Amino acid sequence: MTNPPKGAVPAPAVEKVEDVDLDPVERTPDLAAVRSSTRGIKPTPAYRAFTLVNVVILILVAVLTLYPFVNLAARAFSSQAAIAAGEVFVWPVGFNLTTLQSVIAQERFWINYGNTVLYTVVATAISMVLTTMFAYVLSKPHLKGRGFLVGIALFTMFFAGGLIPNYLLISELGFKNTIWAIVLPQAINVFNLLIMKSFFENFPAELEEAAAIDGLSTYGILLRIVLPLSKAIIATMILFYAVAFWNSWFPAFLYMDDPDLYPVSVYLRNIIAGATGTGEGLGADAVQIGSNVKAVTTLLTVLPIVCLYPFIQKHFVSGVMLGSVKG
Repeated sequence: MTNPPKGAVPAPAVEKVEDVDLDPVERTPDLAAVRSSTRGIKPTPAYRAFTLVNVVILILVAVLTLYPFVNLAARAFSSQAAIAAGEVFVWPVGFNLTTLQSVIAQERFWINYGNTVLYTVVATAISMVLTTMFAYVLSKPHLKGRGFLVGIALFTMFFAGGLIPNYLLISELGFKNTIWAIVLPQAINVFNLLIMKSFFENFPAELEEAAAIDGLSTYGILLRIVLPLSKAIIATMILFYAVAFWNSWFPAFLYMDDPDLYPVSVYLRNIIAGATGTGEGLGADAVQIGSNVKAVTTLLTVLPIVCLYPFIQKHFVSGVMLGSVKG
């Protein structure tokens, strides 16, 4: 061991420090402490004015959003004379249940309603599987021919084959009077596809790399890693597809010849077309039906979606990706 030269200052002894794996939770700020420290801060007059303006604007937006639906419900249970006189706004005027009873008393109404539920569930499931797989593939920058596939999708978004060629194609494939005439032609919505593609492109690559190192295949990564962390976008797409298929009536009107295969939207469309003023098709006991039949049929059509929406809404704002990657 060599001695240090004269005049050299010996280096201070360095103690050995063991590596400590800090818990990521300990690095997270205490939100309760932050809130308690800011409670004593009084808002400025400008901030109070800003908050008041925001509250007023949001209340007005909420009222304007809810009023059409409230007015629809009021018209559905109002009399013909009150609707014609323009007296119905928020509350029913001349309360009656004649139209509602006439509609729900029809056996075919419930048959077509069941068809709508079946078509919507099957079509939404198929659309979600195809859209998710296609979007996940297109989100990979190393995919060969990725630009070509995206171009094909965008081309179909702006250019369609036309009504007559589509009708001939469905007829030649033998899809007329079957559920596939409604499901397959609208299985992939390009707008929804691009939204999911953008979401998957921002997915943390570290998670997929770690899963691949652990031995998961591509399908395993998609099913066990990506999809469980994509609940928000999946819930959104389910809602978009379900609403679209629930309200769709033209494909069934075009490709279905048997009234027992109609969805409820076609049934209600035929009622509105046939019951313009006398209640024809709903029973001869109601003169009131002519004016509020559109409100009743529309209310019955949108009610299931309105009831379903609150259960999906919670996924829109949930931070499912928060904390999935450490560091």
